[in-house]
Amino acid sequence: MTTGEGRHTESVPIRDGAEQASANARDCQSVTTPDALIPARVWLTARQTGEFEADGRAVAWTPRQVRARYDDPHGRTGYAWVWSSAVTRR
Repeated sequence: MTTGEGRHTESVPIRDGAEQASANARDCQSVTTPDALIPARVWLTARQTGEFEADGRAVAWTPRQVRARYDDPHGRTGYAWVWSSAVTRR
């Protein structure tokens, strides 16, 4: 991914990745993928960073979960499946 200045953003390292919602809850669920990403605010808990609210984008969802692309407090970009109650449209 590139920033507007042509620089590449850093990805969240696995050791500090956000906790994921249960994958079992997505089994047999239809996943919606939008044509355009939807701006959102996302509550996350990361292994080292702890809890934080981040600007992000909804990239896919099921009836109960959202896959979000987010920017963590260190300016890194990550992806996580979270419960839909942790996401608010911007």
